[in-house]
Amino acid sequence: MGTTNAENETPLPISVLCLNPAVDVTYEVPHLIANQKTYATSTRYDPGGNGINVGRALRRLHTPAETFCVIGGEMGEFLKRMLARQLHKVFYEEVDGETRINGTVLERETDTQFEVSGIGPVLSPEHLEHLVENFVQATGQGLAVITGSIQPNVSVELYAELAARVRQQGGTAIVDAPVKLLRHALEGKPFLIKPNLFELESLLNKPLTGIDAVAAEARRIQRKGVDYVCVSMGPDGALLVGPDNTYIAKAPDVVVSATVGAGDSMVAGLTAAFARHAHSHEALRQGVACGTGTVQHPGTELFSADDIEHLAPQIEIHTLDR
Repeated sequence: MGTTNAENETPLPISVLCLNPAVDVTYEVPHLIANQKTYATSTRYDPGGNGINVGRALRRLHTPAETFCVIGGEMGEFLKRMLARQLHKVFYEEVDGETRINGTVLERETDTQFEVSGIGPVLSPEHLEHLVENFVQATGQGLAVITGSIQPNVSVELYAELAARVRQQGGTAIVDAPVKLLRHALEGKPFLIKPNLFELESLLNKPLTGIDAVAAEARRIQRKGVDYVCVSMGPDGALLVGPDNTYIAKAPDVVVSATVGAGDSMVAGLTAAFARHAHSHEALRQGVACGTGTVQHPGTELFSADDIEHLAPQIEIHTLDR
């Protein structure tokens, strides 16, 4: 996978896991004042959670996928209504408690973004097992996207266990998760991981300066059993280290509205391309186009088809290894 150019083939099945989805509320304010009420100039509500965003993005790429997520309470019902036309297919594991609310504040005077993530409902072992079994079964020999945060009572080793199970049954796992989960997930030898630069530095517990340093560390991880390591670097683009080479893509210059969902959009672009057996560098091109398109939109609104059509031809791919 990732070394041929067979875009017209029927895509592999894709399953997306989202243990802790959210309702995202975004406020734009002129500036924040400590201990004082601040009035928003605009407010928007979007479905949120990494896996939800990946599923939404895959639909925009006309790539079928089934999203598996946990919902609870009145906020869960609200989320279901928002998702009715934004996902191909959804499996809802309904639990007690309330689906979390995430808040983002965009301070326009300083172009600063503040984010607060909610906690989400408790997930019982029975509910977790039911959700996971359906997720793994639906993946088959396709692609399993394992992403996002987990509830406090869920083991940090879950993503490693899922990646290993998917690999054992002939599928491929794509993991994009917080560092504490990603560190364990590497033991399951996923097909692809996508840390951003800060997450990679946190994973390694050291700063990385320059493309060569980032590429070298990503290659060390790749040689330990991960097929592909994609590192997103914001306006500096992204690099993809794989079995054949290291590819670097520079992101086009765009006006950034909000960065929420950009990483998830990149994951969706990579996943959709690999599901269609695209070459590695084309997967990277699509991933960067999706991420760049998303940052141009407010809140957690994602890229559009016009964004991809406009941005993809602008993205130049260079090789580093040879």
